[in-house]
Amino acid sequence: MGSQSTSSASRGAILKPFDANGAFHSQIDAGNLKHLAARGAIATLFSGVSGVGIQIISAMVLARLLTPRDFGLVTIVTTFSLLFVNFGYNGFTEAIVHCEKINHGQASNLFWMNVVGSTILAVGFALAGPWMGKVFHDPRISGVAAWISITIFLSGLSVIHLALLKRGMLFSTVSANDVAGRVASVIVSIALGFAGWGYWALVGGAIALTAVPCIGAWFLCTWTPGLPVKAEGTRSLVRYAVNTYARFSTGYFTSNLDNFLVGWRLGPVQLGLYKKAYDLFVLPSSQLSLGMTIVAVSALSRLQDNVTQYKKYLLGAIGVMALIGMGISGLLTLIGRDLVFVLLGAKWIESGTLFTILAPGIGLMAIYGTHIWIHLSLGHADRWFRWGLIDLVVTTACLCIGLHWKAQGIALAWVLAYCIITLPALWYATRPIRISIFAIVNVIWRYVVASLVSYLCIARMIKSLQSPAALHGTMQVLGALSLLSVLFAALYLGLVILLHWSFAPIEQVLKLFREIAGRRRTTSAEAQLNRDAGEMKVERERQLAEEIERIAELASKATMPDAGNP
Repeated sequence: MGSQSTSSASRGAILKPFDANGAFHSQIDAGNLKHLAARGAIATLFSGVSGVGIQIISAMVLARLLTPRDFGLVTIVTTFSLLFVNFGYNGFTEAIVHCEKINHGQASNLFWMNVVGSTILAVGFALAGPWMGKVFHDPRISGVAAWISITIFLSGLSVIHLALLKRGMLFSTVSANDVAGRVASVIVSIALGFAGWGYWALVGGAIALTAVPCIGAWFLCTWTPGLPVKAEGTRSLVRYAVNTYARFSTGYFTSNLDNFLVGWRLGPVQLGLYKKAYDLFVLPSSQLSLGMTIVAVSALSRLQDNVTQYKKYLLGAIGVMALIGMGISGLLTLIGRDLVFVLLGAKWIESGTLFTILAPGIGLMAIYGTHIWIHLSLGHADRWFRWGLIDLVVTTACLCIGLHWKAQGIALAWVLAYCIITLPALWYATRPIRISIFAIVNVIWRYVVASLVSYLCIARMIKSLQSPAALHGTMQVLGALSLLSVLFAALYLGLVILLHWSFAPIEQVLKLFREIAGRRRTTSAEAQLNRDAGEMKVERERQLAEEIERIAELASKATMPDAGNP
């Protein structure tokens, strides 16, 4: 049995996680940990990028098959259901992956706790459907909630199996399983959309998005849970999972309050239009963070004892995020409305207007996300959680005020919230390592000025920000957008170089992109690991592998597609 498991694990296909004595064994050669970790990080990145590509293609097709009301109706339901779908996934997964030891009994206990909890949540969610229908003034919500509740139950069935696969470092396998679910979701949604099923096409896609990975998880992890037993250590695993889920829930409420407010006050049509604009708004920043988080946190974690080098690397990384993020902000503020017309079609023009309002916040969002690097690299998850509560309060206040001006007010509220919290978040995160906030401002301001000036110059050049979409065909609009993009990029980069009086910012971006692409195969920390000997080397490589996996998973969650909006 051991030789078969070893062979399976080495092929990265199927894992039999526990031996005859119930102890976990991944059958991984300790000398191969770095290779597996690096391959896992690449697989996670590929899964995230491919998922975004699938999401964009799906959006372009479904936006032409369905109406804003269809999307808004399902988004109302998934705004609540996704919190419960992630029950266990954000909690038990981290507990299993990062605990020192786990056995068959503990895993079985966690499985049944998760299944029972997910079942209760699924049944409760289905029963709450009529109430949601009354709150949002649409009786169809009740039926959608009943079917969407299936996704909560299916997610609960697969959590522990997927976590064991990750503990076994079969990252490529997990990523392939995730991509398969996304592809299945898109196929089902598009097929039902062509058949004229309306919003039920999105419901079918959401169910496929959880059903396919659930089936794959049980096939790839050949483990059958036992009956619940008294297993020492179960309580500490549950406590860890509860704290992790609490941190996730804080961020979830912050990110989804806008959907609730728009759906409640303005109805499914306005919510559908707003949701499309918001999805496009978060896409550039999340993709930029996907690779940068892995590189930055891995490097900063090894520099925390050297404040000078830590500060130098952190400021350089923030500069890269500001350079790219502010450039994207200015460009999409300029062309966003017409870009949405090209991607989604004429009936989504109002989404384009909302996207133009949101676009200035893209750069701020990218810069704001760097505070997470600092908390993680310094090992201060508690401070990260406390700041999350402050973020929740500030964002909630901004969104509630913005609701007075309807969907456009909500969009503007996001930009205002990032304006308020970005610098305080960085100040709070850097306090333990004593980096001046003025040093961070000194890195950022040139990119803000370059973006603003470039936008104003190009806007003045074309003399009007009105969309030409109503007067010209798609190809003409696409050509005009390409020309404007080239002009903006040239002016923006020219101003950046002029304000720095140096090509250093461009060189820094190219350097970090080479690291993300894997061209720099070893860092100084890894070189030191290679010089270590015996058990110390194996232990440090194991820690490195777990950290890379943890960071890669964090980055991939940032780009996780909306289960109700394939």
